[in-house]
Amino acid sequence: MASSAPAARGGWGIAFVVAVAIAISYLDRQTLPWAIASIQRDIPIGNQTKALLDSAFLATYGLMYLGGGWLLDRVGTRRGFVAIMAFWSLACASHGLAGGVAALIVSRLLLGMGEGGGFPAATRAVAERFAPERRATALGIINAGTSVGAVLAPPLIALLLTHADWLGLASWRWVFFVTGAFGLAWALWWAVIYRDPPSAQATAVGASAGPGVRALLARRAVLGVVGAKFLSDGAWYFYLFWLPKYLFEAHAFDLKQAATIGWIPYAAAGVGSVAAGGLSSRLLARGMSVNAARKIALGACAACMPWVMFVPHAPSIGWVIALFSLAFFGQQGWSTLVMTLPTDLIPRAALGRLAGLVGMGGAFGGIVMGQAAGWALDHGLGYAPVLATAASLHLLAFALICLAVPRIARLDFHSGSRGVLS
Repeated sequence: MASSAPAARGGWGIAFVVAVAIAISYLDRQTLPWAIASIQRDIPIGNQTKALLDSAFLATYGLMYLGGGWLLDRVGTRRGFVAIMAFWSLACASHGLAGGVAALIVSRLLLGMGEGGGFPAATRAVAERFAPERRATALGIINAGTSVGAVLAPPLIALLLTHADWLGLASWRWVFFVTGAFGLAWALWWAVIYRDPPSAQATAVGASAGPGVRALLARRAVLGVVGAKFLSDGAWYFYLFWLPKYLFEAHAFDLKQAATIGWIPYAAAGVGSVAAGGLSSRLLARGMSVNAARKIALGACAACMPWVMFVPHAPSIGWVIALFSLAFFGQQGWSTLVMTLPTDLIPRAALGRLAGLVGMGGAFGGIVMGQAAGWALDHGLGYAPVLATAASLHLLAFALICLAVPRIARLDFHSGSRGVLS
């Protein structure tokens, strides 16, 4: 069977294909933040309503991050990824049919439900195709897809908003139709080229043999990683969903101006994804332990984050973009490494479940931070306290990982011990 899909044999080729899927997912979730000014001409959306729309996406995203992991552990990476991508692409397109806030909320709920399986699928594909010393680099390539999608979003959306009115509908509606079509095309591509390795098929059939969610949550290391993701993704989702609005409001940008420079932090995020994964892999190749290699790279990424608190005091827009770029660089490097930790901690049979728990923690962190940001802005507190809070979260997350996971190594779920295997 594998011979019928030669493109699927090479692990690095698969990493590229999965990176395209992740790029599409970030393009899809960025459509609303970048098109928000145009949507507001038809549908009134204030800061708290904006936060509600973001929270609707993140709530189902977080829950189905775990549900998507459960699905993938049972049906395998190939079939699971096709189903997940097709679902979220149709959900993305449904935004273009919305007539009010309630319909947009439903579409955001459905989009989150579909996209929740994306990173668990990516994590499984990496575990199936790469040895431990190459996984951080592979996930760095895949995680760079987040930046590709986010970089493409501003100019693509600006192009559609500028030139799509002649198609007979409000131009912002075509933004969602076009981006949804990209995902459906990818699902067909994946179905054609990818085949689950025989060992992965056996894992999917016998997934119940791996530790369950309750057993995972009984481990301090698992709780530490989930808690760290809760903290760090609170900051990330604020940056991701609110940067366009910040440029529109704090600097009076129009869409064309924002699209001209708004892609730069996302490009820096892509560099960070690859750099952090590559650093960890190089440290492993030089003989360092997994524990040291991962934590050195995580600490370097966390050190990039506090500087964003100076954005409200920056003397020029160039400094604003530079500070956000440093934060985006550090965040996506951090994200690459935290995505790699499940592959270091548990057997593949439960990998989807742990990746799902980690992603769910991150999504709910985003909900808390987003709601706090919407409340603060609607009550006149401005962006300064919100950015100061976001700037501290990665340092807290790094401290939590160091305390909860004193040594990153495979957890032992068989002996009854709560330690790790040497």
